[in-house]
Amino acid sequence: MASSSTPATPLLYSCVAHDSTILAECATSASSQTSSLASLILPKIDHSSPQKLTYTHGSYHIHYISESPSEHGPQSSAGGLAFLVVADSSLGRRISFGFLVEVRKRFFAQHPADTTDFAGMPNYGAGGFNGELRALMIEYGTTGQGHDDAITNVQREIDDVRGIMTRNIEGLLERGERIDLLVDKTDRLGGSAREFRVRSRGLKRQMWWKNVKLMSLLALVLALIVLAIVISVKNSFGG
Repeated sequence: MASSSTPATPLLYSCVAHDSTILAECATSASSQTSSLASLILPKIDHSSPQKLTYTHGSYHIHYISESPSEHGPQSSAGGLAFLVVADSSLGRRISFGFLVEVRKRFFAQHPADTTDFAGMPNYGAGGFNGELRALMIEYGTTGQGHDDAITNVQREIDDVRGIMTRNIEGLLERGERIDLLVDKTDRLGGSAREFRVRSRGLKRQMWWKNVKLMSLLALVLALIVLAIVISVKNSFGG
C-alpha cells in the first residue's frame, strides 16, 4: 500500500516474483489496479527463454525482465524469477528497464541465484527487499541522478530498448480477466465520483459560510452607518 509520505513517482508498482508467487513488492500508487495488472501478467510469463517485454494498458506500461533456466542451469530455481514494474506511460521505457536492471542486480546480491531456493519461498518470502524496491522507485522515478543511472544501466545491459517488444495487454488476457479489469476500473471511477460529490458538498458549505460572513459584515457596516447618521442628526439638533 502506498504511504502518504511517499513522494509522487511515475514508477507505481514493482515486484519480484517466482512464477506467480510474489516474493517482494512495493506500491507507490493508491490505485489497486497496478497490483491487479501484475497478478494477471505474472502467470502468463514464459520462462523458456529470457524475456524483456512491455505491455500497455491505458495510461499504464507494464515492463518486466524474466529469467530462464538456460541462464542459470537446471539446478537453480532462479530461472522462474521475474522482475516487474508498472509505470506511467509518460516515463517511457529506458528509465523503467534501467530501474529493473538495478532491481535485478541488487536482488541477486542479497539472494544469490546459485544458493537460494526461490521455488521454496512462500508469498513475500523476500519481504526484506520491499524497502529496497521503494527506495529505487523513488530514486529512479523522481531524481535526475536516478534517471541518468537508469539510462546508463540500459546502455550497459540492454542492446537496444527500442527492440523490446510491446504488446497490448488486452490480447494477453482471457475474457474473464478483461472483465475483472473492467470491474476494477469501474470501481475506481465510482470511487472518483463519490470523492467528487464529497468535495462538491464541502465546497458548497464553504461558499455558504463565506456568503453568511459577507452578509453579516455588510449588515454590520450598514448598522454602523445608520448609527453614525442618527448620532450626527441628534448632535446637530442638540447643538
